[in-house]
Amino acid sequence: MTTQTPKPAARRRERFDPASYEAKWRERWEADGLNTARDDDPRPKKYVLTMYPYPSGDLHIGHWYAATGPDIVARLHRMRGENVMFPMGFDSFGLPAENAAIDRNIHPARWTEANIERMRSQFRSMGAGFDWSREVVTSDPAYYRWTQWIFSEFFRAGLAYRAKAPVDWCPKDQVVLAREQVVGPERRCWRCGTPVEKRDLEQWWFRITNYSDELLDFSAIDYPDPIRLMQTNWIGRSQGAEIDFPVEADDVEPIRVFTTRPDTVFGATFMVLAPEHPLVATLTTEDRRTDVDAYVANARRETEIERMNTEREKTGAFIGAYAINPMTNERIPIWIADYVLPGYGTGAIMAVPAHDERDFEFARKFDLPIRYVVAPDSGELPAGEAFVAHTEDEVLVESGEFTGMPAAEAITAITKQLESSGLGRAAVTYRQRDWLVSRQRYWGAPIPIVYCDEHGAVLVPDDQLPVVLPEDVDFAKTGVSPLQSHAEWLATTCPQCGGPARRETDTLDTFIDSSWYFLRYCSPHDAERAWEPEQLAAWMPIDLYTGGAEHGVMHLLYFRFFIKALRDLGHLSFDEPTLKLRNQGQILGADHNRMSKSRGNVQAPDELVARYGSDTVRAFLMFIGPWDQGGPWNPSGMEGIYRWLGRVWGAALPSNGAVASIGAEGEELERALRRVTHTTIAAVTEDYEDFHFNTATAKLMELTNATIRAREAGLAGGEAYAGAVETLLLLLAPLTPHVAEELWERRGHTYSVHQQAWPVADPALAAADTIELPVQVDGKLRDRLVVTPDTPAEEIERMALASVHVQRYLRGSTPHRVIQIPGRLVNVVTPRD
Repeated sequence: MTTQTPKPAARRRERFDPASYEAKWRERWEADGLNTARDDDPRPKKYVLTMYPYPSGDLHIGHWYAATGPDIVARLHRMRGENVMFPMGFDSFGLPAENAAIDRNIHPARWTEANIERMRSQFRSMGAGFDWSREVVTSDPAYYRWTQWIFSEFFRAGLAYRAKAPVDWCPKDQVVLAREQVVGPERRCWRCGTPVEKRDLEQWWFRITNYSDELLDFSAIDYPDPIRLMQTNWIGRSQGAEIDFPVEADDVEPIRVFTTRPDTVFGATFMVLAPEHPLVATLTTEDRRTDVDAYVANARRETEIERMNTEREKTGAFIGAYAINPMTNERIPIWIADYVLPGYGTGAIMAVPAHDERDFEFARKFDLPIRYVVAPDSGELPAGEAFVAHTEDEVLVESGEFTGMPAAEAITAITKQLESSGLGRAAVTYRQRDWLVSRQRYWGAPIPIVYCDEHGAVLVPDDQLPVVLPEDVDFAKTGVSPLQSHAEWLATTCPQCGGPARRETDTLDTFIDSSWYFLRYCSPHDAERAWEPEQLAAWMPIDLYTGGAEHGVMHLLYFRFFIKALRDLGHLSFDEPTLKLRNQGQILGADHNRMSKSRGNVQAPDELVARYGSDTVRAFLMFIGPWDQGGPWNPSGMEGIYRWLGRVWGAALPSNGAVASIGAEGEELERALRRVTHTTIAAVTEDYEDFHFNTATAKLMELTNATIRAREAGLAGGEAYAGAVETLLLLLAPLTPHVAEELWERRGHTYSVHQQAWPVADPALAAADTIELPVQVDGKLRDRLVVTPDTPAEEIERMALASVHVQRYLRGSTPHRVIQIPGRLVNVVTPRD
């Protein structure tokens, strides 16, 4: 029997009122530097990072959803005794600020600064444990000085270059887009949704394709499968051969094609060039020029998706020229067609209509030869269609000396013969193209290049960085950068000869800022270097990175490229920016569309915080479903979360005393309370680590209910009850930091709950006194056994076979087999006939 000493009566219970304490704790945490990571801390480091936001002016509920998950994990690791860095900053360059300058007659810098100040305040109101001492703002010259330095390093290494090329142009934002920023079947701007146009411009590029193979290696990182697949498909590695087709024209290089099936070259009966191919103008005969020029002009107006549509009727134009098939020496005509794209392969194909559906349709329309050169071993070929459903036993036919050879062997054999004749070679090609990084806008990091009549493009010396944006510019939409009209800023001198020079007026893509910001967090105040090497070595790589999956082939690919390039330049000693990536789902508007101000479906958290408190909003967001899935916004369950935290409040406030004796029944209730306490520790810890915040919250609700039942049974003064309540507060601390801190103090504990050791489950206390085992006969439930967890398997088998419900099916015979899954079930298999 347990005898409890009555405690002095506590003060009258107070009403649950988050507004009375939440701001107080946030101010104290910040004043005490509770979330500040120490560079000289000897404890194990944990670098947790969530993608920084664009400072649009207000946080919406989606920002809270994205940030609360990693905040929970960061707080968990702090309580585990690790030195956690969980910083925050702002991706503050970009078009919205420039558009605001036009629409509202306010300078982008002022608009951005005001938005950042507001968003800082909103982030603080959610109780996120960010280390604000490490904040970076990418539009600050102290930051973009180093963005420009990285560009300079890439330029010196040949990783940055300038070239003219067809680019995607957003007519609304008056800016060039990277290929990754053109989205959807209608090829729209990723930001504003305007249909994109093609223009030929001189642009700056980064050689990301130098790293295509390495970017396909995910062996050292833990990335979600969808992101791995997106990046793999985007890079699009294909193995095959490059083949040169000589042309009937003087002083013209052969047309080079890439194919994954060089074994079909004997079936190449014509060639097709992309309308944009540079040889079109050279090879087109005068009698065909009018038709060809008209076709080219029309093709350039079409979207890539339209041109790739396999259901469209094929169109094309003969250019009047011929090439020579290097394996058959046949003279084959050269056509142009919009289904061949300039950005894929070499922009030219050998057309093998018997074995490609698009080529087949084209050949049928324009009455071009169709020759089958690969067939099943049976020789049976489809009637009236291309043979593209390749079989393992296929062999070459009508292929000269290679006839009868298995197709798989012929790929290698034909490639070797082409190599020996100097007309081909084995090759690998990629769908990925170099990264277009220049933008025709003002609000971005200026490219540190000047143009000299004598020396061309010249880097601005490192000791003259940053090249700072001028304040007084004209933001009228002209289709060119507003920097081009700023005569005073444009005029400069050449670093090499001292003569007159003109500044580059393009600025850098904002994805460059986000490709290295996580490095700057390691030493954000270093005025002499982009990062301090010792601090970088101490913190990098990131241990856990979180953000949206929509960045799969943009930011999440670019920042990997940056690390590998900077490593090869001798600046870094690691290969990947983060060891682990997790993606949150999107919180959609009530209309099931992505939240945006233009749609009017944004839910601001401020009004919810004012009504329910930050903890309620945090817990509600984590409870609505799996964190990696998201869903449409529906606040109908907010009241339920608020009531739950109110019950936590009531259960955790100091009690008014306890019953002196609880008896044997009370002792059994205490054992049950300890058991649920320790099973909850184990389950919530695992759920937090796995980002299963919804199920963790559900288990915390169950522990709350068990605690309340124990109080109603008269256990409120006992050790088991106190242990359950204090464990509940510790487990709640990452999820609902304010109420956990307030109740921790009210129960007389030392500050702060967030500096306490994370509880560890005791398996002995978590173990049930008895367990219930389903007993099946031939896979169907027939009985249940109640046993202790340590009951030997032999005894469980004896009990199962003694069951009258099992004997009914055995009919006195010996079972064929008894299968046990320890702690889960018993399955009796009856004798076979």
